[in-house]
Parts: sequence; C-alpha cells; structure tokens
Amino acid sequence: MQPHDGEKLYESVLRKASQWGTTENLMFVIGATQSDWFSRIGQSQPDHFYLIPGLGAQGGSLKEISEKALIKDGGLLVNSSRAIIYAGSGEDFAEKARESASAYASEMSGL
Repeated sequence: MQPHDGEKLYESVLRKASQWGTTENLMFVIGATQSDWFSRIGQSQPDHFYLIPGLGAQGGSLKEISEKALIKDGGLLVNSSRAIIYAGSGEDFAEKARESASAYASEMSGL
C-alpha cells in the first residue's frame, strides 16, 4: 500500500509486470482478501487473467471478488483449498470436503 511514483506500489508492480507479456501469456496473482483493490486493478489491467487465492478460510468472498474482478470472458481462477480440505477432520472428512466444494460450485454457477 506504500506510495511509489504517484501510485500504490502494487500498481507500479502490475504496470511493470504487464510489460513482460500479454494478456494471452501472463496472469496476476491477487489475494481474495483484498477485493477492494480490484476496482483500481481493473482500471489499469482490465483484460488480464487473475489467479485468486484466499477464499473461505482466509476470509475472501467469492461474491465480492466476482462483483469487482470478473471480466467479460471470465478471467478468474479462484482457489479455496483450506476451506475444502479442512472442512472435516474426522471420518466424515471426504463428505465434508465434498459438501464444501459443492457449495462453492453452486455459488459460482449463480454468479
């Protein structure tokens, strides 16, 4: 969040990194817990693909990320590992993991 040459440092990094490739061969990793950043990121990098970790256990919201980061052709690959693999800790582990993954799939299909 530090200022750098009149913009936030992460914006400077994204701008510079976007020069290393194209929207066809370059994606950015941006955490779901910072969904408010996507309004600014989308202005400077509107057509790039994003890998978004941090849903669920880390506090990121699929709904918020989708509202702020989804572009016309999709452009999002979300990750919710811990919320799924730690959904259950006993003999019901597989069932709880399936339920958690199914809930995310259902939420995504409604977006």
